[in-house]
Amino acid sequence: MRNPDRWRPSKYLQRGRRLVASHDASEVGIGSRLTAGAVAACYADALPRYARGRLGDLGCGKVPLYGAYRGLVSETVCVDWANSPHASLHLDAEVDLGARLPFEDARFDTIILSDVLEHLPEPLLLWREMARLLAPGGHALINVPFLYGLHELPHDYYRYTEFALRRHAQLAGLELSELKTVGGSLHVLADIVAKQLAYLPLLGRPLAIGLQALVSALDRTRPGRVWAARSGERWPLGYFLVVRRP
Repeated sequence: MRNPDRWRPSKYLQRGRRLVASHDASEVGIGSRLTAGAVAACYADALPRYARGRLGDLGCGKVPLYGAYRGLVSETVCVDWANSPHASLHLDAEVDLGARLPFEDARFDTIILSDVLEHLPEPLLLWREMARLLAPGGHALINVPFLYGLHELPHDYYRYTEFALRRHAQLAGLELSELKTVGGSLHVLADIVAKQLAYLPLLGRPLAIGLQALVSALDRTRPGRVWAARSGERWPLGYFLVVRRP
């Protein structure tokens, strides 16, 4: 990773043992705090259990997860493509993520692929590259949106069900270690409504923030977690998964 001393938190912030969404609107839109916070919680839970050794952050952008994994790994390699809207001081390689990557087999013990797969016109190519680049026993941590608006246009091509994700992992020869939904029906509704409220003058932004804070508070209760889990089976905001090279 280039210029690690100049790295600064961007999309995510560390709050003790918690990883949370930034409240800086230039990093996370007012209407996207709930979604970013839900994804952050997935990585905060999984990184201590899976991240180790040599890590490749593919589609790294500003490397928002670096603060959460830097103490867990021995090396970080930051990779992104020219289409990224997030300029980075830390880029080690600018490559086409939809083609063969310029690294030797078994180069990484851990791979991060956060909000990337939906932007690839031929995603199975990257799945197979991850299988090639992971050392035996290594893990890739991946998240994708599902019931979520178009973004980073025109490079937004797909939304994946859990069944598509399982199939792609299998086709690439990777084992599924875990797969879970990110949010449920209330998260989907709150995300859509908050994004629309954020456009309104005066009260729009406070209402958007308050709505997302309410759903986030429900997530900390048992009934809220049960509702999210059950509704997420049919109405997921997104998915988080961990795959392993045998």
